[in-house]
Amino acid sequence: MGNIIELTDVKKDYLLGDVIVPALRGVTLEIKSGEFVAMAGPSGSGKTTLLNIVGALDTPTSGKVFVEGQDISAMSAAQQSRMRRNKIGFIFQSYNLIPVLTALENTEYVLMLQGRPKKERREIAHNILKEVGLEGRENSLPSQLSGGQQQRVAIARAMAPEPALILADEPTANVDSKTAASLLDLMAELHQEKKATFLFSTHDTSVMKRSERLLWLKDGQIEYDGKPDNFQLP
Repeated sequence: MGNIIELTDVKKDYLLGDVIVPALRGVTLEIKSGEFVAMAGPSGSGKTTLLNIVGALDTPTSGKVFVEGQDISAMSAAQQSRMRRNKIGFIFQSYNLIPVLTALENTEYVLMLQGRPKKERREIAHNILKEVGLEGRENSLPSQLSGGQQQRVAIARAMAPEPALILADEPTANVDSKTAASLLDLMAELHQEKKATFLFSTHDTSVMKRSERLLWLKDGQIEYDGKPDNFQLP
């Protein structure tokens, strides 16, 4: 299987007043298509920055970033936007659902941006909401759903276009442990079924243990890359 993500010596600096703050200090990484990878590390270790760079939501200060063989760091803003819309699904800690849209409308939103016909996108959205256990809640607004249900809608929205890559930033952070476990089960099932690559950041040890591969970041560098079973939390 080929690599879906390739990073070569990626650095990211932020300017805080007159001070340069390094968020990533030369990250080199390869993730194969179909992997289920968790990224962990203390706050400020660079996890979210790395996810945002892979997702073309942020640009590196230096280094190369390839997704599906394409150099996203060399793309125009319009090309990056197209890449995000067609190739990458995002699951955010705060769900990022559109409050005035129903679960069904939120789920089909990316499909609408892709220009898919209404009948087709409705059918896809209905099917994926059923898969994530929200049959019967299609017409509910986000405010009428629990945190776990909102995150299921967010997962459905990310999966609906069947992207090659799903990026999830702390997907279980705002829900209780029982809901977190069921969301993990759901993502693992969808990963098996759809063969999508998952890369998620987390503070949750249960999420780390469920991953096939664990990356531990500290001070903007990868300190550990391997099986979660072999890793001892510092």
